[in-house]
Amino acid sequence: MTDDVAPPEVQEVEDTIETQEPQIAVGRDQMEEVHAAAKPLMDAVAKLPGGDQITEMLVTSLKLLRDNNNRADLKLINTSLKELRYALKIFEPYKETRKISIFGSARTPETAGDYKSAVEYSKRIADLGWMIITGAGGGIMAAGHGGAGAKPSFGLAIRLPFEQKTNEFIEGDPKLINFKYFFTRKLMFVRSSHAVAVFPGGFGTMDEGFEVLTLIQTGKAPLMPIVFMDEPGSGVWRGWERFVKEQLLGCKVISPEDVNLYKITQSIDEGIAEVTKFYSNFHSSRYVRDTLVLRVKRAPTAGQIDEINRRFGKICLKGRIETQGALPQEKDEPSLIDLPRVTLQFNRKDHGNLRLLVNYLNEEC
Repeated sequence: MTDDVAPPEVQEVEDTIETQEPQIAVGRDQMEEVHAAAKPLMDAVAKLPGGDQITEMLVTSLKLLRDNNNRADLKLINTSLKELRYALKIFEPYKETRKISIFGSARTPETAGDYKSAVEYSKRIADLGWMIITGAGGGIMAAGHGGAGAKPSFGLAIRLPFEQKTNEFIEGDPKLINFKYFFTRKLMFVRSSHAVAVFPGGFGTMDEGFEVLTLIQTGKAPLMPIVFMDEPGSGVWRGWERFVKEQLLGCKVISPEDVNLYKITQSIDEGIAEVTKFYSNFHSSRYVRDTLVLRVKRAPTAGQIDEINRRFGKICLKGRIETQGALPQEKDEPSLIDLPRVTLQFNRKDHGNLRLLVNYLNEEC
């Protein structure tokens, strides 16, 4: 079995409204027959590495037969799974390389200051060894790929009836992935990124910026630097921030610490530093049951741990913030075993303060 740049099923543009298709009804006797036939396969799959998860997918798929879903619903699930599987396959060889998603308007002309800034920003961060992810269209997306070049670039394209022609820098590249659905595309943007740079844009750019902030604020995505890049002399994102502070913070629908989750700047130097400094000591994080594990390159001293607890102990559900080695459950990531750890029983809500803790680890340790 071979793969194209995107599976043929994903590349097709469906012009018909499928929700009118009849529901699929499978009788009890038919279901019992199908389950009996499928059981030997599932038993064999369960013995393979990762087979427990694949078996659960098979079970879930079979349950769809009994749920009387219409054909359009089944196509949505099927296409989504295909899109995610294919995208994960494309990203897999590059999993050890840091990546930054660059968002911005598809309508920004090449003569605009934002376009030129995006070209320079992408080139400079690619020169530091990072890979670039954009939506593969024109405007800021083309600037990102043009600045970095095709080799360190990924394109996550979405099929739209307008605006979304693949830019010349990524067209035909094996790292170009075509999506039918925005939600699968957004998932791959966030899942695959270690940082986000947002240049001025329209509804889509606002949506992408707010979504990343929401996912990090709620702990559904790991902490990462988010930088909003304004053109020198422009105030697009400062105007956006006034709305955030006056309306959202003013109405107490976000916490004061949430504004620590992003940075606004007109300086490319500052925009690069915001990303690279975040990983100057901090490496990555994961949960081991209820313990949040922050992997760092340099462990805090005993005195620094005392200061960390004084400043940030309130974000713990119980106990103290401590240093230790790798936990036994982390043996599935052998390349990270030797890194020191900072661990805590995080309350899973104060992500703005958690970001300040990471800043302390980067700046003081």
